[in-house]
Amino acid sequence: MRFNKLLYTTVFLLTAGTLTIKAQDKKTTEKKATEKKAAEKKVADKKVADKNDDDKQVTEEIEVVRPYKPILAEAVKLRRSPDLNDVKTYKARFNYSLTDRKLELNSDIDKLYAQEVAAEKQTEIINNYVKGAFGSASTVLGEAYINMGRSENYQAGGFFRHFSQSGKLNGQKFNQQQLSVFGRSIGEKAIFSGRINYERKGLYFYGYDETNPLRNPNPGKQSFNFIEAEAEVVNKHSEDEDALSYAAKINGYIWGDQLSASENSVVINGYLNKRISSFNFGLAASGEFGNTKDVSTSVTNNLLRLNPYIRLQASGIKITAGINFVQEFGTVSKSRIFPAVTADFTIIPDYLQIFGEIKGDVNRNSMKEFSDENPFLNSNIAIRNSIEKLSFSAGIKGTGGPGFGYKARVYRKEITDMPLFVNNFTDFNKFDVIYDFGTMKLLGLEGEVSVQVSDQLKWTGKINVEDYKPASEQYSWFKPQLRISSDLLYNVTDKLGFTAAVVIQDASNAKIYTAAPAAPYIIPNPAIEQVVNVKGFVDLGLGANYKINNKFSAFVKANNLLNKEYSRYLYYQAIGVNVFGGISYSF
Repeated sequence: MRFNKLLYTTVFLLTAGTLTIKAQDKKTTEKKATEKKAAEKKVADKKVADKNDDDKQVTEEIEVVRPYKPILAEAVKLRRSPDLNDVKTYKARFNYSLTDRKLELNSDIDKLYAQEVAAEKQTEIINNYVKGAFGSASTVLGEAYINMGRSENYQAGGFFRHFSQSGKLNGQKFNQQQLSVFGRSIGEKAIFSGRINYERKGLYFYGYDETNPLRNPNPGKQSFNFIEAEAEVVNKHSEDEDALSYAAKINGYIWGDQLSASENSVVINGYLNKRISSFNFGLAASGEFGNTKDVSTSVTNNLLRLNPYIRLQASGIKITAGINFVQEFGTVSKSRIFPAVTADFTIIPDYLQIFGEIKGDVNRNSMKEFSDENPFLNSNIAIRNSIEKLSFSAGIKGTGGPGFGYKARVYRKEITDMPLFVNNFTDFNKFDVIYDFGTMKLLGLEGEVSVQVSDQLKWTGKINVEDYKPASEQYSWFKPQLRISSDLLYNVTDKLGFTAAVVIQDASNAKIYTAAPAAPYIIPNPAIEQVVNVKGFVDLGLGANYKINNKFSAFVKANNLLNKEYSRYLYYQAIGVNVFGGISYSF
């Protein structure tokens, strides 16, 4: 009975306490839950103890401990407890590209290949220009050059120039016009090129005699017209040393003056060469066909040349031996054979070379060549060829370091029927062409020097010293013994540059007649001839160029600054000091 009463009392108390705890708010934190479990564990342990001690009397007091209830501010309450078991694993994504490559067992060092350089940006080409200038002595200059531009296989363009001046003497006027069109094509095996030229010269026979100023009151007018066409084909360079090389060219022109003289010419040149080991076997051939006409003269002047040769070309040695066979036909028919030997020895590569030459040839004279040298020609000029019987020359050439080059040679010539200019007896201001019948001997010395210190400074100079021993004439008329020319270029900045040029010529001799010579002229007659000295001269010129921008430039040029009234040919004074300037435009 007592046990049952104790059991009922314990159950009642536990039931009442449990109901009381459940009636409370169950908003607890994790700490509350822990404390609650501890209390429940304590009660359960007591129950087990009481059950094991059924015979004992309950004398203990049971104390119900209320769990701690913390109070937190609303701002820091956690509405949701974090899930500490929710841990996601990061998995990286990989993309694999497998290459099927053969395993190489070669232990040799692989060849290194150079990386290709990126293509260089092409610079802008400015190869066209026009220029114009005006100045004293009624100077007018107009010039233009046009080219098609950058092309590896084709090239074409044109050139035009007009230049005119006039001096203080009566009829001292000169004008010249030039027009040229050219083209070139580079094929797989050959290079083709061609050009067409037109040239016109206008002038007056203004010859002035200081001893008789009224001797030429009305100077006559003269003009020359020249049309030329040329075509050429050359085989393209081949790396094969034994390849056959060839070239061919044809040139033809028509020339005429304002009076009645006319001339036409066709020249054909061909060349073949075959290399075998260190030797070259070749043949050069040419044919010249021409005709010159005037009122009372008509000359057909044709030449055929054959030049077979053999050349030895080895290290530092180049020797060519052959013959020059020349056949004249037309008005004169004759065959001639001359030696043709050249040699070149390299003593110090790039610094010193010794060269020599022995040759002979027939020089075909023409009205075109005579008028280029002396435009004040008379009518009915006699045309005949000059024979260069034997010519010898030898010298040295090379460089003395970067920017310095030189050449010097001594030469000796024997020329039969050398042409010379003499004043006409009736018209003193016109020139006839006579020939020094016999063999004239010439001994000469020639030297050239070129010095380029930098892109800003460059100088070139040339000297010729010649000693003429005429065959039948007293002197070689209008042939000076000393000629010097020099050019200087100095760029102060990239925009401003100066040029200077000087020409020095020694005195020469001229022949005038006191009575009419024999016609046709054969040999000189000292009884009716008088020798006149033509003074030497110095012609100094200066120029300046200023680059305004990439398109425009300004230039000025002054000629004959010493104002020397010199004469190249008797009675024909040069125009005095003259200055002109202008603008050029490049595009």
